[in-house]
Amino acid sequence: MTLFFRDASPAAGHGRALCPQGSVVCIGAFDGLHLGHRALVGHAVARARAVGVPAVALSFEPMPRELFARGAPPPRLMLPRAKLEGLCALGCDGVGLLRFDATLAAMSAEDFVRQVLVARLGVREVWVGPGFHFGRGRAGDIALLRALGEACGFTAHEIAPVHVDGERVSSTAIRAALVLGDFDQAARLLGRPYAIGGRVVRGQQLGRTLGYPTANLRYGGKTPALRGIFATWVHGIGGRPWPSVSSFGTRPTVDGQEPLLEAHLFDFEGDLYGRRIEVEFVAHLRDEEKFPDLPSLVAQMHHDEARARAILQHDAPSGAAAAVQSCRA
Repeated sequence: MTLFFRDASPAAGHGRALCPQGSVVCIGAFDGLHLGHRALVGHAVARARAVGVPAVALSFEPMPRELFARGAPPPRLMLPRAKLEGLCALGCDGVGLLRFDATLAAMSAEDFVRQVLVARLGVREVWVGPGFHFGRGRAGDIALLRALGEACGFTAHEIAPVHVDGERVSSTAIRAALVLGDFDQAARLLGRPYAIGGRVVRGQQLGRTLGYPTANLRYGGKTPALRGIFATWVHGIGGRPWPSVSSFGTRPTVDGQEPLLEAHLFDFEGDLYGRRIEVEFVAHLRDEEKFPDLPSLVAQMHHDEARARAILQHDAPSGAAAAVQSCRA
């Protein structure tokens, strides 16, 4: 069974039960699918296999903090498609990306349990991470889940925090590591190198005219967790990681607006438009900068390329960056 859905509210699908045989559900933002998320999903999947029902992961799009802080949305580690594919690859039989809007934000914790978990998903067990809150005003917690479970016929469980080298694994800690350019620490907390995947789109093709053609990935209107110029590996081309230098930002020299990830693959010839690739971040070279003219920009690009080549000569590429995103919806 494979089940993907965008809305599990009673209004969607006329309240049809999505898992009539029951389910084991895990709930979370799952931004980044780090080691803590993977532990949570792993518990739910193992229990679902033991009980003989589907394992379902519930998450939210946009993330709740994105709705409540529209003027300054929090950085995102992962786009919705990558989250869905990653949860699938971790063993979930069903993935729900619930549309988090004013209606869902106003739903009480009790109604969410009864209308979504019980009526739509036939939940038998619920698994959540430490400190989980849900429902209007974040009034719901593990204690409420357990109380409602006794009344509605399911059990609720909270996993312990996951620590790496004494630090609690969290999306916040990973974002902080990325801002500092500490990709080794980010990889330790994620359980794999940090990478961003997507389909290559056409840009302004300015890089081609400057001698630096790029494979461009959009970031879906989300706020990225890092910006600047980076030494990178590109996965998904020719069966091997490809050395590259990448820019992630708004391209201030040419007055760009939307964040764009632009990867220049060294010594590559070919057409990548429409292909899905992953860009693995290895080292931060510098911040974005507005140059007075294009010749100054090109001179800096030459320097960035030389530094990236030198760094990547001593870095072993990893195939793990794309492994968790290998399942396609």
